[in-house]
Amino acid sequence: MANKLVEARIELALANRIVAHEGVIDAFGHVSMRHPDNPNHYFLSRSRAPELVEPGDFVEYDLDSNPIKDPGVGQYSERVIHGEIYKARPDVNSVCHHHSPAFMPLLANRIDYVPVFHLGAVGGIKPPFWDQHDEFGDTNMLVIKAEEGASLAKALGSGMMVLMRRHGVTVAGTSVKDCVFRTCFSARNAAYQVQALSIGSTIESLTPGEAHLAGSISSKTTGLTRSWEYWSMRVAKAGGAVAAPKKAKPAVAKKPAAKKSSSKKKRL
Repeated sequence: MANKLVEARIELALANRIVAHEGVIDAFGHVSMRHPDNPNHYFLSRSRAPELVEPGDFVEYDLDSNPIKDPGVGQYSERVIHGEIYKARPDVNSVCHHHSPAFMPLLANRIDYVPVFHLGAVGGIKPPFWDQHDEFGDTNMLVIKAEEGASLAKALGSGMMVLMRRHGVTVAGTSVKDCVFRTCFSARNAAYQVQALSIGSTIESLTPGEAHLAGSISSKTTGLTRSWEYWSMRVAKAGGAVAAPKKAKPAVAKKPAAKKSSSKKKRL
């Protein structure tokens, strides 16, 4: 179990760094993971820029987003986004919240996201919008209350992405790698969509059938593995490879000092 958790933490740290390196998140945003052995807990980094997250930074939370033990470090204020989605969706094992520049023009103008190329199908066709103001009035736009996180999870429904008006995007995945795949390629699609809108008002979206078939590329081909290897290589080349946590050296018992003999040698 210990090795499994170590590997999971390394993968999650790399996921945060990949999404940052691919330009989806900057100093803000986060990727979490449901505990691999306890579905009622999840891991999320301490409050830190995602590109710097290390395996030892993760805090274990229950689904009410309370730390299992006092971490003694700053925590993300929007962790309820993750906890409430895990609570509502047993099939979700990883969540990413971000404010990708590619999405912001769509969010500011309430323009529906549509897949304009095959890999963009991971975001679905016209995923739901969620406007915090509708239920909670004027706020600082951060999702920090349990009821706000629950409202967001309700808007997500059975889908894998929800658009947050004037704020950002939240993406769900069946695994950490699946979540990263959806996050990166939906952001790429949003960038293409905005560029297409700049040269014409008509967008050619994938059909529902095409979106369904293309959406399985990550699970039914080598696409997910190839993408993860590619992104990992890019992070490593940039000097951001994730190192396994150092194991504590076992304590070595000191040998008792040899007693000095007090008896004098007899003269022959």
